[in-house]
Amino acid sequence: MPKVDIPFDRYYSHDEMTAHLQALAAAYPELCTLTSVAKSHRGRDVWLLEITNPATGPGAEKPGFYIDAQIHAEEHATSATALYAVWFLLTNYGTDEEVTRLVDSQVFYILPRINPDGAEFSLQAPYHPWCGNGRFLPGEDRIEGLIPQDINGDGYIVNMRVPDPKGEWKKSPTDPRLMVQREPGEEGGEYFRVYPEGMIRNYDGVHVKIEKGEDGNMNRNFPINWSPHEYGAGEHPFSEPESMAMGRLILDHPNICGMCAYHTHGGIILRPSMMKYDAEMSPRDLALYKDIGGVGTRMTGYPVVSTYEDFTPDKSKARHGSLKDWVYEEMGIVCFSTELWDLERTAGVDKTGYLNLGPRDADTQQKVFDWVLENVGEQGYRDWEAFDHPQLGPVEIGGMVYIWSYRNPPGKLLEEICHNNTRFNLRHAAAAPRVDVEDCKVTPLGEGLFRVVATVGNQGYLPTNLTDVAVEKGVAKTVTVGIEVSGGTVVSGLREQDLGHLAGRNERKYNWSPWGQQWSATTKLTEWVVKADAADASVTVTSVSEKAGTHRLSATLA
Repeated sequence: MPKVDIPFDRYYSHDEMTAHLQALAAAYPELCTLTSVAKSHRGRDVWLLEITNPATGPGAEKPGFYIDAQIHAEEHATSATALYAVWFLLTNYGTDEEVTRLVDSQVFYILPRINPDGAEFSLQAPYHPWCGNGRFLPGEDRIEGLIPQDINGDGYIVNMRVPDPKGEWKKSPTDPRLMVQREPGEEGGEYFRVYPEGMIRNYDGVHVKIEKGEDGNMNRNFPINWSPHEYGAGEHPFSEPESMAMGRLILDHPNICGMCAYHTHGGIILRPSMMKYDAEMSPRDLALYKDIGGVGTRMTGYPVVSTYEDFTPDKSKARHGSLKDWVYEEMGIVCFSTELWDLERTAGVDKTGYLNLGPRDADTQQKVFDWVLENVGEQGYRDWEAFDHPQLGPVEIGGMVYIWSYRNPPGKLLEEICHNNTRFNLRHAAAAPRVDVEDCKVTPLGEGLFRVVATVGNQGYLPTNLTDVAVEKGVAKTVTVGIEVSGGTVVSGLREQDLGHLAGRNERKYNWSPWGQQWSATTKLTEWVVKADAADASVTVTSVSEKAGTHRLSATLA
């Protein structure tokens, strides 16, 4: 029985989440530290968990893996998954071989809930489908137009179907609870406009405006291709305290060599780029993304797709200012955005795309609708009811509760999602480069002189530079090796030597061939001549890699 038992079949408020994190930190003080890295606009803590075994060395000297969740308010399954990752690492240390090895040899930085203000608001009725943070509450950032509100007082914000002969929608002929698109050339039926439930600010009696607003989409607030025209991009990069804390955490921990940012949109694993086609990427970087992502597909069932090629419907409007692109394009860190939960696939719908935003035909909607009724109930769907709207006249209010259907799974399915995705995180972390001083041979030369030959090798899958982009940007630091002599002196050889970059297993996929791929070195030798001035003289050889950790090996001079 774990020291801290957390049910993973529900979603937690900020106070409940804080209590769980504090309980875990108190139960496992030898492995975990809990700190607040920021205060939200409304005074809530943004918590960071750092997990490693300090008995095997400080975290800064180990490869780091970063996880964040709930940058968007309504994506509650993400914080559940990040909380599960914390719980799983701590409660399985010492019994699970992979967990134990990784906690001993690496460090994890986990932000379970980046956006505590937005999460708190969207967890409470009327369950606003909203992604913003606490700078504004819904509606405060809009000058005019439709403001989503629970106008019929049932505790949910759903849709309004408004009778209109020019309308694009009609009731499904097989189930009037579902709305399907009017066909080209179709006339003579009962048609509707469909809007979010709410009131219209500055209504002119004709046009229902829907402004984008500036509600703090913090995944557009990072310093990569930033644009003020992006929805919720903020006043400038890092304008929000939460995103600033994320940036500071990443920049202050250059040992981070793998990342996962959690979202909830369709059960896919998104990889770079957000701005360009695969053909414009480094072929080696693209290959390693596909290889690591392929592990994720086997463990979660989620396909790995290009954000730009497969997840951007209008290529002229690529997304700007995202975390994933910032850390890859500027720092060369291998980062995925995992979109948890696929309602359509779970309901038995064949996937033809990854966005789930466009209209669906009647058969597709029926499958999804039937599944929601059976597995979610009234929290996922509200029956249409007549309502006399003070501005639009007679309307009906109802339809799918987006946040508890498409955006987040029912509690009974949550733990399996958490577990499978955490296991992928651990396997991604395990792909990190790891440089060790593999051997230190001492050979007597006479007259108190000794030849010291050290073998330094990369044990990991990734190279010590991580990616080609890191080299191109000039941010990939090389591996160095140094020697310290206790009771003696260095006679020949630089005390600290630069070994360049060491390849990983990802560069050595094929059998050796003089006509094929040219292998880079995974292991290098370095040597010194030292003089022993004391009978108990010894040497310590230390390898240092920003991404692959620090390792020491000592030998006596005898």
